[in-house]
Amino acid sequence: MAKYTGMRGKIVRRFGDNIFGNPKFDRILERKNYGPGQHGQSRRRRPSNYGLQLMEKQKMKYTYGLLERQFRRFYKKAEKMKGETGINLVQLLERRLDNVVFRLGFATTRNSARQLVNHKHFLVNGKPANIPSYIVKPNDEIKVRDKSRKLTVIHDSLKRIKGDLDLPWLKLDKATLTGTFLQIPERDQIKEKFTEQLVVELYSK
Repeated sequence: MAKYTGMRGKIVRRFGDNIFGNPKFDRILERKNYGPGQHGQSRRRRPSNYGLQLMEKQKMKYTYGLLERQFRRFYKKAEKMKGETGINLVQLLERRLDNVVFRLGFATTRNSARQLVNHKHFLVNGKPANIPSYIVKPNDEIKVRDKSRKLTVIHDSLKRIKGDLDLPWLKLDKATLTGTFLQIPERDQIKEKFTEQLVVELYSK
């Protein structure tokens, strides 16, 4: 599957937010809390409405690790669903299997979660799953395969979680390395700082 392979440090500096979740980018933002490039510290013009809309779309794409064609496919699906398109889009992206694996704490980043899913380290409802874009449904069970239970990367990632998950739509059982997707999260439960309406306005032109 195609994925972004560019310099992620420049991306987090552009948005001023560690959208990838890797602690090393927090250190980069502390040292260089301005945009990338030779004019990063200089004053810039206020972006146009189109610029703001494009920036918000790029932020969502990079956060969830999608390329343009993949992102547009999710948008079209969200558009056909009942309810607000922007909220539907964020909820769909949160329900991707690689994102759920990341949210459950089995991986430190979404990129790492995507690699683990690609290599069939997880079962969904008892069946092997290797499609990162698989849309998880309420009550789906995501479990680490028996052959993968000793993977250091998974256990090191789980050590970061103290007590229960602070995500009401997910349940984690560390003893059995099993997570459950309880329900589709409400928009106010998703802490990602998106203004998804700007993305809707961009695609509505």
